Amino acid sequence: MKKLLFIVFYFIISINLYSQYTVEKISFQSANPFSFNDVITNLENQEKQEVYGNLVIPDDTLNLQKKYPLIIGVAGSLGWGEHHYKYLKMYQEMGIATFELNSFKSRGIKSTVGSQTEVTIAAIILDAYKALEILSNHPRIDKKRISITGWSLGGGVTLFSAWLPLKNAINKNLSFASHLAFYPPCFIDPENIEFSQSPMHILIGELDNWTPSQPCYELVEKLKNKANIDITIYEDSYHSFDRNSPVIVNEKAYNFTECKFRLTKDGNVLMNYFNIPMSNPFLQKLGLMFCVKRGAYFGGNPASREKSFVFANEFMTKTLLK
Repeated sequence: MKKLLFIVFYFIISINLYSQYTVEKISFQSANPFSFNDVITNLENQEKQEVYGNLVIPDDTLNLQKKYPLIIGVAGSLGWGEHHYKYLKMYQEMGIATFELNSFKSRGIKSTVGSQTEVTIAAIILDAYKALEILSNHPRIDKKRISITGWSLGGGVTLFSAWLPLKNAINKNLSFASHLAFYPPCFIDPENIEFSQSPMHILIGELDNWTPSQPCYELVEKLKNKANIDITIYEDSYHSFDRNSPVIVNEKAYNFTECKFRLTKDGNVLMNYFNIPMSNPFLQKLGLMFCVKRGAYFGGNPASREKSFVFANEFMTKTLLK
């Protein structure tokens, strides 16, 4: 009998020791601003929105008081995919907690490809900071070691969450420890170049015609004396080079190759030629007519995919674990 009890006890302890993760659904109140200007000048009057995400904490049953670094992940216009989850899994195996931000699902949206109006970068940046606020007070999270990463639309969230006029309008006291942006839309050119001093890095494909690499290179050159920012451009790679899938054309996708928009100090993105703020869905659609095309390539490059996972591991190790 004693031997049986010992085996049962050992089995229970073994499960606890080797169970990998604790998963917790976290909900919080955000809002639905359309533009950066809405956040900077009129945040209190925006339509309220409940948002949720999934917090995954690597279990450590030997030290329940341990506080973990955290990475908040933000998906792109197609929603969460296999390659996104693989990054989160890698971070978890590194001993880093992750938060899968579900800005789309919280609003009943599956995709914003071909419209980019249902859930905007401005709204998701607000979601990200509201998540940062609540997760900073979580008993298992080290609030000084919370980073953000995102892909495509989420890459834009990751990049512009470091833009100080926007960040300070939401929360002056909390900052992300680092920002790792995968193929973000860099064709929004800010007049105000005050960005967070936290490390920022852009990973993008040389041949990307959904969110082109050249504006990202130009933005990094513009900011390099003001911010802690750098860029890696992968040769022979398109948008979503880190997917495990062949390159195909999305006929609905906006091709932004010919676009570059000015971002004013108060957060207005101006139409080309007319300098009219694209402050609502109608004006944005009108403004995009002057430069966008339909149809963009996306899909994996095996060599770039492998390199990007290695880089992400090293970047988060350097900014969160050392």
